[in-house]
Amino acid sequence: MHELSLAQSLITQILALAAEHGARRVSRVVVTLGPFSGVVRDSFEFGFSILKEEQEPVRDARLELETSDPEYRCLDCEKVAVIPFFRQIDRLEMVHSGLTAKKCPWCGSNRLSPIGGTELILNQLEME
Repeated sequence: MHELSLAQSLITQILALAAEHGARRVSRVVVTLGPFSGVVRDSFEFGFSILKEEQEPVRDARLELETSDPEYRCLDCEKVAVIPFFRQIDRLEMVHSGLTAKKCPWCGSNRLSPIGGTELILNQLEME
């Protein structure tokens, strides 16, 4: 479970920033988690919640994860489209109806290439 080591690295970074700014307590942590990062959101949140208990400055910190919808470039028309991930129930309906491939909203091609979305970025801290 690499999410635990990622959560530990995040906490180490937060502690360093808190020390650098003379903060005694971190109350809020905002992180961007890319849609193609390969990080399991629930596991990352769980790891953070367990590991933060070991460090007084982050013990009460609230983790907020932001994930944007994925972007794709169409390999046929070269346009970029934001195509949201489907909820699990939508996926089941799509499989039953035979509509499983994402398609370009402009030309209808299913030749799409993901753009970025692999990031794990600490965006904001609230400290006292």
